[in-house]
Amino acid sequence: MDHGLSELWQEIVARPSGKMAFRFYFQPLMAMFLATRDGIRDARTGRPAYFWALFADPVNRRSRLRDGWHAIQKVFVLALVLDTIYQLVVLRGLRPLAGLLVATALAIVPYLLLRGPVNRVARNLMRASKRRHSTA
Repeated sequence: MDHGLSELWQEIVARPSGKMAFRFYFQPLMAMFLATRDGIRDARTGRPAYFWALFADPVNRRSRLRDGWHAIQKVFVLALVLDTIYQLVVLRGLRPLAGLLVATALAIVPYLLLRGPVNRVARNLMRASKRRHSTA
């Protein structure tokens, strides 16, 4: 078991270099773009920070999860497909657990980490803009 986890970790760490390394940059960038878009939309509609609201607002948790999944699902599926192709071409076999870990790290984690802070920054910028316009 320990050897298997060590091998899995080594394979994952080796992926950002070599064939198909572009996906380690492209997929997080896409997730960050979507998180930025959704964070600004959240600020405009007065919604709380996304990740925080998942824990602090159990009443709306399901709808927030559905909304987040709807936004990120295409990038996640693309990450899974590209990692499966990588596994078949480079590793000559399938490693489903590794594929799920890589897809989660490339698509879901950046989205979760960025959507809430973008919401807060956008909300603060909107407040500042309103103050400037109201005093003018």
